[in-house]
Amino acid sequence: PEAWTVVEEPIDLHGAIRSGSDQDTIVIDCVTLWVSNLMVERSDAEILSMIDTVVDSIANRSGETIIVSNEVGDGVVPMHPVGRRFRDLQGRANQRFASAAEKAYLVVAGRALRLQDANDVV
Repeated sequence: PEAWTVVEEPIDLHGAIRSGSDQDTIVIDCVTLWVSNLMVERSDAEILSMIDTVVDSIANRSGETIIVSNEVGDGVVPMHPVGRRFRDLQGRANQRFASAAEKAYLVVAGRALRLQDANDVV
């Protein structure tokens, strides 16, 4: 909608989050593209640190944050080392965002499956 503010930030997601009001609802679409952008010039340790910074900044907001990400580890192990690196980093990003979230869903074919922490399954 016209009332929405759109910020396109390929690298500094933390800065983009901080640029808005703490009460705003933010939609981050998508973590997968952000991680792939970071892979161009950053080490795995730097990327994981940036992910943790973004997760912390979201956790400290009072507004709602909706995160869109892709599940890339649900198929064949990539043959190329860069593909495996991407799959592993994306998986770690998804784990970190989901563990900090109040709710997490896996959406397949338009159907949403609520994810539970393994420690909460009875």
